[in-house]
Amino acid sequence: MSDDAPQAGAGAPAGAISKELLIINKRGLHARASAKFVQAVERFNAQVWVTRGGETVGGTSIMGLMMLAAGPGTTITVAAAGTDAEAALAAITELVESKFNEEGV
Repeated sequence: MSDDAPQAGAGAPAGAISKELLIINKRGLHARASAKFVQAVERFNAQVWVTRGGETVGGTSIMGLMMLAAGPGTTITVAAAGTDAEAALAAITELVESKFNEEGV
């Protein structure tokens, strides 16, 4: 299965879609990046979960996201469920792939 194909993620309910994303920004999922992640999630009618190394946190928890310690080169699994799950997953993918829109990274 390709990395682009949505699939069920660990820690997410049945029916959720998920995608593995590589953290490529210079500082990883730090406070500012986590805040941007949460802001992106909150725009949608969807529940989002993020998993790294067997630990799953809610996508609306800045502290939870930071506790994953997802540094550069880390792969996270983002899962979403709800009316806007696909749109939420697409927006999060764009945010991560754009290095959280951080200058100089």
